[in-house]
Amino acid sequence: MTPASRSVYYFGFYLLVLGIILIAFPNMLLPLFQFPEATEPWIRVAGMLVFHLGLYYIFMASTNNTIFLILTVYTRVAVLVWFVAFVIFGWASPMLISFGVVDATAALWTYTALRKQ
Repeated sequence: MTPASRSVYYFGFYLLVLGIILIAFPNMLLPLFQFPEATEPWIRVAGMLVFHLGLYYIFMASTNNTIFLILTVYTRVAVLVWFVAFVIFGWASPMLISFGVVDATAALWTYTALRKQ
C-alpha cells in the first residue's frame, strides 16, 4: 500500500468510528459540538452514510487506485467548503467546521503523499 493509500485507509477507520457513534450514541457527541440532542432519525441516517463511506475508503485504499485517491482529496476538501457555507447561511453551528477541518487535514495528508509518488 502506498503512503497515499495508507492515509485514505486510516481515514476510513475514522469514518467507521464516527459513523458508529452517530448511529449508536448521537446524543453523546452532538452536545460537544453545540448541536441540540437528536430526537429524529436523521443523525443516525447520516451516521450510516458516514460508516459506509468508511468502508469504501478502507476497501479502496488497498487497490492503490490513483483516481480514487485524488477524488477523496477533492471531496474531503469540499466537506470543509460545504460546512463553512452551512455556517454562513445560518444552518449549522460554527462547531461543524471542526469536522470539515479534520477532513481537509486528512485530504492534505493524502495530497502530499500523492505528490511524493
